[in-house]
Amino acid sequence: MAKCAICEKASLFGRSIAHTRSQVSRRSNRMWKSNVKSVRVKTAEGGTQKMYVCTSCLRAGKVERA
Repeated sequence: MAKCAICEKASLFGRSIAHTRSQVSRRSNRMWKSNVKSVRVKTAEGGTQKMYVCTSCLRAGKVERA
């Protein structure tokens, strides 16, 4: 899975616990995927570069699109 080039956000792994929470709780592995997009970004030298950026960094203005 891709990782954000700005904040290093990546996928998280954990367990999903059943709603009933019985004596022998039913658990299963699951994965929370981060919302990472492939975006063309302006670099400091004035060129463009393609990199993976999460949508929270895009909305915060940490990256300028080309």
